[in-house]
Amino acid sequence: MDSPNIFTVGHSDQDADSFVELLSRYDVTAVVDVRSHPGSSWAPQFNRASLRDRLKKSGIRYAFMGEQLGVRSQVPSHFQDGRISYEKLAESAEFQQGLSQVIRASAQQGLALMCSEGDPLRCHRSILIAPALEQAGITVKHILRSGEPVTHAELLERLLEEEKLAQPDLFEPYDVRIKAALAKRERAIAWRDPIMAGSRDTE
Repeated sequence: MDSPNIFTVGHSDQDADSFVELLSRYDVTAVVDVRSHPGSSWAPQFNRASLRDRLKKSGIRYAFMGEQLGVRSQVPSHFQDGRISYEKLAESAEFQQGLSQVIRASAQQGLALMCSEGDPLRCHRSILIAPALEQAGITVKHILRSGEPVTHAELLERLLEEEKLAQPDLFEPYDVRIKAALAKRERAIAWRDPIMAGSRDTE
């Protein structure tokens, strides 16, 4: 039996009709919003209510899971040195419950996890959520800003290139280099809370 597929997509600054057309191209029947704050001043067509209504008109279901799968936690134990720790988030009960819900839904729906960033390598959907899904046996594909899909494995190859870790190394096998590349990218994009950072800096 084939494993379920889950897409990820960033709405970026495209118009709502183009976004819906893109989803339909890949038979997406449900969108899971993983933004911590489901609003956008620069792309108001993707505010929570507007997006939900537009998707509904096209027969696409909408669920907000930013509280479970977003990365702007207010829980102090989810931070390290003032910055969100993806490892701590992934271990949290909220994240695990959200992940389980997504996996169960993927057996019945053509799911796409949606955030705002057009490039998946600049978003937690590929650095945090996708690795957890693939570890659970789910095949993840990322829809790029161009509209083209890439597998998570293909995306990780690009990540290795960008982080200058693509060259095979006798002492650092592939899985070690992937882990290092993911950690480097997390440090670059993980949310830094000014209050948490400030309290850490004064300690």
